Amino acid sequence: MSHQDPIAIVGGGIAGLSLALALHQRGIPCEVFEAVPDVKEIGVGITLLPHAMRELTDLGLQPALEAVAIENLESVFFNRYGQFIYSEPRGRHAGYAVPELGIHRGKLHRILYEAVCERLGAEHVHTQHRCSGFDQDEGGVTLHFQRIGEGEPAPSVRARLVVACDGVNSAIRRQLFPNDAVCFAGINTWRGVTVHKPILTGKSYIRIGSIDTGKMVIYPIVDNVDGQGNQLINWVAETRRPDAKMNDWNRPGNLDDFLPTFADWRYDWLDVPELIRGAQHIFEYPMVDKDALPSWTHGRVTLMGDAAHPMYPRGSNGSAQALLDARTLADLLAQTPDELQALQRYEAIRLPVTAQVVQTNRTQPPDAIIMKADELSGGRPFNHIDDLISQEQLRAISDRYKQIAGFALDKRR
Repeated sequence: MSHQDPIAIVGGGIAGLSLALALHQRGIPCEVFEAVPDVKEIGVGITLLPHAMRELTDLGLQPALEAVAIENLESVFFNRYGQFIYSEPRGRHAGYAVPELGIHRGKLHRILYEAVCERLGAEHVHTQHRCSGFDQDEGGVTLHFQRIGEGEPAPSVRARLVVACDGVNSAIRRQLFPNDAVCFAGINTWRGVTVHKPILTGKSYIRIGSIDTGKMVIYPIVDNVDGQGNQLINWVAETRRPDAKMNDWNRPGNLDDFLPTFADWRYDWLDVPELIRGAQHIFEYPMVDKDALPSWTHGRVTLMGDAAHPMYPRGSNGSAQALLDARTLADLLAQTPDELQALQRYEAIRLPVTAQVVQTNRTQPPDAIIMKADELSGGRPFNHIDDLISQEQLRAISDRYKQIAGFALDKRR
């Protein structure tokens, strides 16, 4: 093997770019290969929880992120009738060393991308390279690429190690596990961003309802977006139906498919149908994940982020787990003389942890708090939440999720 062959990162999303920054920070050269021709600010909102922010802060990105994000003050839960169930402080307000931020996913991606171009050099980021597969031998890995839009092969690339960060539809994962498939349990989602006056504190992460009767997740991602004090509010609508067909990632959302579920969700503090109708664009997505794999590492190739452990987008945890993957692997490559052993150790550390998060997001996500209140009230309005369950018991549900997800307040690396 020629040591001149680089470490190749396939995919320039959150996992791939953060790994590139972490490797560079440790003096390890790498090359990033991304499918899209141009990196643009697309998408909707994302929440950066304390364990995600800890990793991004270590990469020197906290000031840039805070400049374009909103710091969450609280997380607050309501039933579908708009009745208060539970709230808790978040981020620095809860005693963490770093903030919890609501941010436009495109802005996060741009900050990561610009940092990689600045620190590694733009010549080490290769766009318009969609990986179509690989061949592996004792000396290294040969990656094969297609040029997007042209349908023609790009030159193959030789690498000594490959980290697949190419997402839920990873070509590398599919080559390793040809029968791999997404798991769909009848939950579909619709997402949008709406210019709207601040809701509650203007720094509140809000969950309303549960998937069996309709659920909304709502939080601000840009402050004073129009110079008149309005915010850009990110919202996600979720429904579960036993006969539901899986939404299409590539199709714009249709109001008629989900708005009727939320038609009477009008409270003295928020008109949910108005918020939904105010979105300029609506995107539809299925709520899918994949069962945990038996292995990620195959010789000189390993998986990371959504390519390794796609999970339900609940609890804002997919990006955090990708960032933890990246730092763990970068540390091991820096500390372990045998790179193949480093890949195996990375899998041994991260695969069981992320498998537990995947399972928890399916069965006991943060909105289990609302599901518990619905169970105790029989799905009907109540006089006061304390008549059903104490705030301490609800806090225990919240704390249990933080522990599994890796951001309990006392959690150490």
